[in-house]
Amino acid sequence: MPELPEIEAWRRALDAPLSAFPIERAGPAHIATLKTFDPPLSALEGRKLAGAERRAKRLLFPTDDGELVLLVHLMTAGRLRYLKAGEKGPKTPAFRLQFQGGSQLLLTEAGSKKRAGVWLLNPEEAELELGHLGPDALEVDAEALGAILASDSRRLHSLLRDQRAIAGIGRAWANEILHTAKLSPYALSGQLEPEEIDRLAAAIHSEMTRGLELRERGANDQKTYRVHRKLGEPCHVCGAPIAQVDFEEHTIYYCPDCQTGGRVLKDRRLSRLLR
Repeated sequence: MPELPEIEAWRRALDAPLSAFPIERAGPAHIATLKTFDPPLSALEGRKLAGAERRAKRLLFPTDDGELVLLVHLMTAGRLRYLKAGEKGPKTPAFRLQFQGGSQLLLTEAGSKKRAGVWLLNPEEAELELGHLGPDALEVDAEALGAILASDSRRLHSLLRDQRAIAGIGRAWANEILHTAKLSPYALSGQLEPEEIDRLAAAIHSEMTRGLELRERGANDQKTYRVHRKLGEPCHVCGAPIAQVDFEEHTIYYCPDCQTGGRVLKDRRLSRLLR
């Protein structure tokens, strides 16, 4: 799933070109992708976008008259493509915006499950749609993080992925952040020492920044991640093999030497099979 670094890189790349020309045609959209019907997508036609904004893992494209906001959530497999005039793309994307002059913004989604979403809202509705999100990961300092951790005693990996607590971090970057902070993914949020909170806050900022810089340069997952999906590969800090813990819908990757004092965490999926 695209997370804060990936979404912010797209936002920066799309900000200028999407505001250059009025929208000539909005849609069509896959029936599972379009989440709203009033106002209709045709309400965008003839308007210009003010640029691209981001809130957590969502992209927002407000119109320059301030009346409408196009909100996009890519979920796991959604991807945005900006095509210049004359460039060819897929014939049936999940969503399309065509601009005067011939450029296009396309939303594509791999696989049969259409989970990515597009909403056309007024600004007040957009605020309500985003109201449950916590503070942006790039804006959380050690003091704010300490208050968040103290308010809910949970395993760190779970808390970091909770968009109501801290917005923008998902499975992959939670793995990277906890490795950089040298903290176990199973450590309880309410039991961290002040020095550990400082390390975690610094790791959130440094990993989000590193990821954004790499994504803006076009780096792929292999070159971006140092822990995530690196099972059995040597840790870039200590050389120990990266381990994993499997759950039904996600996998935690970590270094036993750097993060858990050499202890290998139990694989939850395997332990259930052995019961």
